[in-house]
Amino acid sequence: MNDQHTGPSTPPAPADPDRTATGAEPDGPVVRGDPPVSEESTSRDRGPRFDGARGRWVGASVPRREDPRLLAGRGRFVDDIQLPRMLHAGFVRSTAAHARITSVDLDATREIDGVVAAYDAADLDLGDIVALLDRPPEEFSPTAMPILARDKVRFVGEPVALVVGRDPYCVEDAIEAAVVTYEAHDAIVSENTALAAGAALVHEEAPGNVLLDVSMFDTPGVDDAFDAAASDGCVVEVLTRTGRQNALPLETRGVVAAWDDHDEQLLVQTCSQVPHQVRTVLARSLRIPERMVRVTVPDMGGGFGQKCVVGREEIAVAAAARRLDRPVKWIEDRRESLTAGFLAREQRYRSRAAFDAQGRITALDVDVVCDMGAYSCYPFTAGIEPLMASAEMPSVYRVPAYRVRGRAIATNKAPTAPYRGVSRPQYVMAIERLMERAARELGLDPVEIRRRNVITEFPYTGINGVTYDPGTYRESLDLAEQTLREEGWYELRERAAAEGRYLGIGYCCFSERTGYGSEAFAKRKMRVVPGFDISEIRMDTTGSVVVTSGTMNHGQSHETTLAQIVADRLGLGIDKVKLRQGDTERIVYGWGTFASRSATIGGSAVSIAAARLGEVLCDIAAHLLQTRPDQVRLDGRGGVVQVDDPGRRISFEDIADVAYLRAHLLPKDVEPTLSATASFDVPGDGTFSNATHAVVVETDPGTGQVRILRYACVEDCGVVIHPKVVDGQCRGGIAQGIAGALFEEITYADNGEPSAASFIDYLVPTATEIPDITVSHLETPCAFTENGAKGAGEGGTIGAPAAVLNAINDALRHTGVELDATPVHPQTVLAALDGAPERDTPRPPQKASSPA
Repeated sequence: MNDQHTGPSTPPAPADPDRTATGAEPDGPVVRGDPPVSEESTSRDRGPRFDGARGRWVGASVPRREDPRLLAGRGRFVDDIQLPRMLHAGFVRSTAAHARITSVDLDATREIDGVVAAYDAADLDLGDIVALLDRPPEEFSPTAMPILARDKVRFVGEPVALVVGRDPYCVEDAIEAAVVTYEAHDAIVSENTALAAGAALVHEEAPGNVLLDVSMFDTPGVDDAFDAAASDGCVVEVLTRTGRQNALPLETRGVVAAWDDHDEQLLVQTCSQVPHQVRTVLARSLRIPERMVRVTVPDMGGGFGQKCVVGREEIAVAAAARRLDRPVKWIEDRRESLTAGFLAREQRYRSRAAFDAQGRITALDVDVVCDMGAYSCYPFTAGIEPLMASAEMPSVYRVPAYRVRGRAIATNKAPTAPYRGVSRPQYVMAIERLMERAARELGLDPVEIRRRNVITEFPYTGINGVTYDPGTYRESLDLAEQTLREEGWYELRERAAAEGRYLGIGYCCFSERTGYGSEAFAKRKMRVVPGFDISEIRMDTTGSVVVTSGTMNHGQSHETTLAQIVADRLGLGIDKVKLRQGDTERIVYGWGTFASRSATIGGSAVSIAAARLGEVLCDIAAHLLQTRPDQVRLDGRGGVVQVDDPGRRISFEDIADVAYLRAHLLPKDVEPTLSATASFDVPGDGTFSNATHAVVVETDPGTGQVRILRYACVEDCGVVIHPKVVDGQCRGGIAQGIAGALFEEITYADNGEPSAASFIDYLVPTATEIPDITVSHLETPCAFTENGAKGAGEGGTIGAPAAVLNAINDALRHTGVELDATPVHPQTVLAALDGAPERDTPRPPQKASSPA
């Protein structure tokens, strides 16, 4: 894939006439490659730092420190773990979507050669997983997720019993020998069946199958705005839907659990984005103190949010390991992952918008329904999707009046967990479709109507009560359009239309709230409130440091990027920084990695910890150099120098030698240790990255196939720590967004049977279907984080579905067809064309050519 970045030689985006003559406020965006704002002008100048505004590491695409291990096949994943006397586990899973369990017979299972134990819910007697919101009963219905199903099953694939044996093969035989009988109930598999009068209840404690029903905003003036728009402007309405997806990490879920008699501790090695939350829930479910549980995470092959919730299988395996006093391993197979793993995305938005005659939006009215499957996920609850959508739906646009209702419904499907983007791909698609519809009604260019509505003055507090920090909403939109125009795609589109070909251009302009702090999560009224991160840094006698982070790497290059931040803060070489993560015994506490919080929150915590260590180093160096602490500084060569005499310096090794080996030379008020701890929590509403995606597609009316010819992304995630890593994050996210737009979907039969149990049925795009993607960066340094960075993990996934869908609709603009749901399969296009009004001209399928 091509690298096309906005550098110093590239003209900036066209200036906004409402901004200064330079096109940006004094603290506004800089094109990557330009000098950043000085340290003195930012809120991030805490503690000593060696000379240089940015330093030599942050902003450089240094070789990834993980690569030698991972690319050579020396990574250590859960399935690589082998322990003496280790057993293997598997689950007897429900074949019914909704039924009462009448009996569980495991006698034949226990007689299979090699089987050591078989347990049902009564045998293990574990506490349930319960995720809570502090909301009244009329808004939220809490439900309990048992570790093994008791009395009732609620989706196909729900674990009913656990089998443990000497190898995976006897376990598979034993699972087939289990006999579970059911008394079937009606399966609830859609919004219509869930909300129908008299529908069977997935949970008796959730009346009407509604887990959450909240009207977060109903501001004054909504109805008046719609009345005015109906007479002078336009009112547009869209019904958008998105299909149910699986996050599909390369490494499925897995766990190895073992009881350690020496430490009186249960060691659980698992692939989780949130090891501390796994420890908490596991200890509570087993009814033991948390000190008796240690959770560690080895290398992890992806997560994308699916692993940022606590699963029941890991707890059952850990309980078996403690009971049997032998290590037990469980590795989820792909069929289990597709049918019984945490899923995502299935949402419906009924959206109306009022626009005045000039194309400015005056009101937004939205009804959101999110199908959350059978259970609330821990710790986020079933409210995560509708609450996210309701709070952030206005996106990058100035919306004066806003009404929204958000509901989470229970169905007989595998439960929903966060998946890269969390409702933002869905609500962004809804509002972007409104923009396209209004542009058509008012005779405006789709880019121009966005230009008239995007936020341009910052900080901006929206009608939703959210304050948006400075970004480049207008600039990214202008630069994306400029890119396609200069490359000749608009001319090619018109030539293609004259030739009877279906070529279309689509845009998506959006923001991504990143690094949610405690205040932002508390607004959702979560009983468990994530937010902060804690870091500890220690220097040894060689002048090298080990830094801990409560974030959890699963492909984001933390070993490199967090080391870059620390190296710059102290003036060390990056090879002298070692990162430790994923161990509840070594990490004080951490909320793991999700919601693009690693660079923003985790990176800020390690930066502050490094700065505090720098203060200790300077204090000791000043004493040894016989001067005051304010007369020394870190010099960028792994040492401290005297300000007025650069020739007088002392290395970190010499400082460490005194601190640890000759402590009698230390000042009396200085402890003999070189370590520091820091925490960080993003204040207020957090920070917002932003981007515009521009897409060119060609649709074949004979086959319904959609081919992406061009994909351009212009994004702003603040200071870019490692350009190639950020580019990879953007491209990977876009690939997943394209997958949701055109390929991936799990559907259900009326009896609750899922359609996809393998990759034969669940279509995943390959490198052939994903186009070259160019990424251009604008930089608006963030005032709320220590390193100026905003999050970059989810933006690609957020923008792709809407951009691709808009491009498809533009390609079909002469046919009378308009699509508002994803994924758009070839049969979707053909069915729509078959039902469309008579077309203006015949359009035989032809291959597209690239622009000159």
